[in-house]
Amino acid sequence: MKKKSGKHAPARKPKVGTNEVDEYLARVSEPARTTLKTVRAAIRSVAPPEAIEGISYGIPTFKYKGMLAAYAAFSDHCSLFPGAGPTVEFKNELKNFQTSKGTIRFAPDKPIPVTLLKKLVQARIAENERKKGR
Repeated sequence: MKKKSGKHAPARKPKVGTNEVDEYLARVSEPARTTLKTVRAAIRSVAPPEAIEGISYGIPTFKYKGMLAAYAAFSDHCSLFPGAGPTVEFKNELKNFQTSKGTIRFAPDKPIPVTLLKKLVQARIAENERKKGR
């Protein structure tokens, strides 16, 4: 493995699976495509640099010390899959969305606010770090 030179090498998001995610999003119709691109950008903005993006179980997924978050478009809604912990932790802020264990459903034209989405992902990051620290 090659060592990085320089004091402060820029952190980069891995491109693992990026083409597959781009292909998935290209097949999604509007307005869901734009909504999912926003979801993707929000997750990327808070995910650690070593997070890996790809397709898992046929949908876009970020992994960091385990599953971080996944998202998908369906015929009449979109879903975010941040895991059960964040879904329960933010249940009051999610009261306007249909939720079940680890899943948040929303209309493509009424997405989860980006600030809340980032909080959900940050909670999942903390959860994964606690689990892997054992």
